[in-house]
Amino acid sequence: MANELPFETALVEMRKKIDELKQFGSEKGIDFTDEIARLEERYTRLEEEVYTSISPSQKMHLARHQQRPTSLDFIQAIFTDFMELHGDRLYGDDMAIVGGLAKLNGVPVTVVGHQRGKDMKDNIARFFGSPHPEGFRKALRLMQQADKFKRPIITFIDTKGAYPGNTAEERGQSEAIARNLRDMMLFNVPIICVVIGEGGSGGALGLGVGNRVLMLENAIYSVISPNGAASILWKDASKADQAAEAMKITADDLLGMEIIEEIIPEPRGGAHKDLTMQADLIKAALQKHLEELKELSPEQLREDRYHKFRKIGKFTFEENL
Repeated sequence: MANELPFETALVEMRKKIDELKQFGSEKGIDFTDEIARLEERYTRLEEEVYTSISPSQKMHLARHQQRPTSLDFIQAIFTDFMELHGDRLYGDDMAIVGGLAKLNGVPVTVVGHQRGKDMKDNIARFFGSPHPEGFRKALRLMQQADKFKRPIITFIDTKGAYPGNTAEERGQSEAIARNLRDMMLFNVPIICVVIGEGGSGGALGLGVGNRVLMLENAIYSVISPNGAASILWKDASKADQAAEAMKITADDLLGMEIIEEIIPEPRGGAHKDLTMQADLIKAALQKHLEELKELSPEQLREDRYHKFRKIGKFTFEENL
């Protein structure tokens, strides 16, 4: 097992022992069937124990797993006839956001998502999935086109946050994100957002205003990354695990706070264990919610989005004594 996480070490070691016993038996012609069966049973019990008690910090590491499927992986697996479109028609093309036209079971849609790299070279080209303003403007251009031609919009969220450097600020980072928030609220077509990995800060919200917000089981979603929170609170980014435990960033937390509408299950061990299975689960959820949303008029879709976000955060007022 490559790229295993620390909490998976016991599973990796047991699997290694099972494989070694199988190989030894095959080479020596010895029947270890009963021993292997007992080890497999123990492995199954341990696997159940490990993956049913994952902490928020462990989910953070699963959400950031090097092999976790990206937006393009899911786009290729879920949709047909995908045609990627490039550029914001103002400055350039940001590879940290991908998008274009596709079909979901024959229905034309526009799909947009953050895109992390597959290796170091790719990550550098894509700014590790952290968009510049032209990325958000590209996304907005595609969504405006979808609204014009009455195509549903589907977004995949997977970023630690918008690019924090001077170049992004000089080109209007905050304005680009704010414009996306405003315009996504006003579109007349269904919008479904899926948090597939890490949804962090305004970089996530720039693609996150939808009628339905869904999350993969081990994804995280927060106003700031755990690393950023740790840097502010304790002046030490290495305390990200401690911050993750306190921030209520998991899908279960957000469903309980009514910030998201559905948790999409993941294969045991994470989405990277079985891309096909994970894509099928996402596709089924998208189809279900699109069927519900297509019954709403443009006015009802706008009203639905307004009320969804307006109800987030509950306040109580006390009279002055």
